[in-house]
Amino acid sequence: MALAPREQVKYWSIAAAIFVAILWFLGDVLTPFVLGGAVAYCLDPVADRLERAGLSRIAATIVITLMGVLIFVVALLLILPSLINQAGQLIQQIGALVQNAPQLFDRFEGWLTTQFPSIDLESDAIRQQLANIGSAIQSSGGSVLNSILSSALNLINVVVLLVIVPVVSFYLLMDWDRMVAKIDDLLPRDHAPTVRKLASQIDNTLASFIRGQGTVCLVLGTYYAVALMLAGLNYGLIIGFVAGLISFIPYVGALVGGILAIGVALIQWWSGTEMVDGQTVEVGINWLRIGIVAAIFMFGQFFEGNILTPNLVGQSVGLHPVWLILALAIFGSLFGFVGMLVAVPVAAMIGVVARFLISEYKNGRLYRGLSGPGE
Repeated sequence: MALAPREQVKYWSIAAAIFVAILWFLGDVLTPFVLGGAVAYCLDPVADRLERAGLSRIAATIVITLMGVLIFVVALLLILPSLINQAGQLIQQIGALVQNAPQLFDRFEGWLTTQFPSIDLESDAIRQQLANIGSAIQSSGGSVLNSILSSALNLINVVVLLVIVPVVSFYLLMDWDRMVAKIDDLLPRDHAPTVRKLASQIDNTLASFIRGQGTVCLVLGTYYAVALMLAGLNYGLIIGFVAGLISFIPYVGALVGGILAIGVALIQWWSGTEMVDGQTVEVGINWLRIGIVAAIFMFGQFFEGNILTPNLVGQSVGLHPVWLILALAIFGSLFGFVGMLVAVPVAAMIGVVARFLISEYKNGRLYRGLSGPGE
């Protein structure tokens, strides 16, 4: 005999409370294991395909691991040194920009006065606002820079992730099908068909989003990095990497990357001096190069919204951008980095369960009343 609905709600509420408590108290400890599980989940279809080709599960896992190690070594030798070098230089550039904020605003004020004589920059209100903006950047920039530096210098956690995540991924990938079978065997018999149906929908949602969106991030990151470097922008590799990395959040990747790239372009190609035939020549603002940088991100956003996302992610994922951003914000605020890692799966689960409950509600007496299905 099935449990009463009230009893079922009680047990599911206890399970949800235990899940929240584990995230709250063990979030930092769980980070490498959550990452390892995400990697194993993404690679499970590859292992299944290798099994269908004739390999055993252990052999398929070993082949995937060796390929991953090879890709990591190539990236370590060819890409990571430049990435780390540009990241360090960019942090130094941000520090110098913060310290020189008042002088930069004075230069900006002089340029505005030259280009737009009709603007009354001598008025107290405008001058006070410009001064407030400069002071705010200078006062808050130091704390932001210290946070960036402290995070960058926390190498112990990085080493731990690099060691534990591959090990966890290897063992989870090797035992993935066995674990799924064990979990299926523990399902309540009365609700097993419904749970399997919901789990299948959640899996389809996650597969479409995580695997498809991961490919989108990789393509966009490569495009932004290569295009910015060809445009001659300083730190183009690290800016493209950051923009691609956070492109899974709708519009945020292009927005943050575009603001960062245009800011660097304004600093790099603002009026200054160049050496021409051994002589120092004063040059003006290079609006063409700055416009090229802006156009790179405009095209990237168009390419993502009209070609990449519709073809690689699809329109039936069921994760609305606002719902995804809300989940990332809430879980990131409550549980830190591990909260952001589990935000997408939890958002997908809640979305699937919500659609199921709405469907059940519309098929029930509370919605239909006594009028019957024909009304």
